Amino acid sequence: MSHLFSSAAMGLVSLKNRIIIPPMCQYSANNGLPTAWHSAHYMNLALSGASLVIVEASAIVPEGRITYKDLGLWNDEQATAMQQMLTDIRQYSDARLGVQIAHAGRKASCDLPWLGGKSLSKTDAHGWQTVAPSPLAFGNNPLPRELTTDDIQEIKHQFINAAKRAEQAGFDVIEIHAAHGYLLHEFLSPISNQRQDEYGGSFENRSRLLINVFHEVRKAISPNIAVGVRISATDWLDNGWDVPESIELCEQLEELGCDYIHVSSGGLAPEQQIPLSPNYQVPLAQAIHEHSMMPVIAVGLITEPLQAEAIIATHQADFVAIGRRILFEPRWPWRAATELNEQINVAPQYLRSAPHQFKNLFK
Repeated sequence: MSHLFSSAAMGLVSLKNRIIIPPMCQYSANNGLPTAWHSAHYMNLALSGASLVIVEASAIVPEGRITYKDLGLWNDEQATAMQQMLTDIRQYSDARLGVQIAHAGRKASCDLPWLGGKSLSKTDAHGWQTVAPSPLAFGNNPLPRELTTDDIQEIKHQFINAAKRAEQAGFDVIEIHAAHGYLLHEFLSPISNQRQDEYGGSFENRSRLLINVFHEVRKAISPNIAVGVRISATDWLDNGWDVPESIELCEQLEELGCDYIHVSSGGLAPEQQIPLSPNYQVPLAQAIHEHSMMPVIAVGLITEPLQAEAIIATHQADFVAIGRRILFEPRWPWRAATELNEQINVAPQYLRSAPHQFKNLFK
């Protein structure tokens, strides 16, 4: 059997292969509620053959959305709508289903990407006041309001409440978003966090909010649900958050019972210098993998089955996340199975679709 199609687990959640579909925002919600687009989109991805589909960043509060059309888990109506979507998907797919809970911090309040994606001020239609660890803007965006210590405690509780709603909705996996320059990452990085209190300065202080959020979410959620964290392992900037700090953070998360770490990078500042190329983030995942027994997901320009197979086979990571490529090629795992001489489970409605040269492809 290939390494890519071997089974594995995140905590108590078993996965049939090592192919993960990461969160990818669709900017198509109404008041945080999933729409027909989400139902069709996630059904399609769940029928792809990937073992786990993680639903896009779902905001813990309205002001934590990237755009006014983001999904949310700040109220029970949203949790109920998510539950119905999962129920529909599970009629036809055995994929595990996760959700990412998030707060966009100073990168919130933006227009839709296909309308230009520009930052919206609180005086713009669909805009609002953003918040951050320090009153430092992202690029030319409006200045965020600095969070008070009381605000920070409230945000921690909002993450916990969103996680409880995710459990209520029936998700198998909950991912805490601490990457890509959003709020929890803003606290981690000394570039965006210039506080002088217990949440700023030292590594211990800058990581305090994420550690507390994870610890409290893990305590509040059933052990049958996997709880993981997505990080940016480096800011790609001098004097920013870096790999050694990421390793130290992951060691602490592992001690607290973190079920996996999802390793991305960048997003904190427009000045970042990212060396884009195939596998460009895999060494970041590998560096963390070498210091942890916690399952690691690698992501970033992983587009070919043999490429993904090599990452798992050489122990650079435990899982690979196929993101934009699977939007372009929604049956990517089927192609991977043909190239790696594997069989793959599909919905019975698709059994007759196997090409003649791959007549034994489907189980």
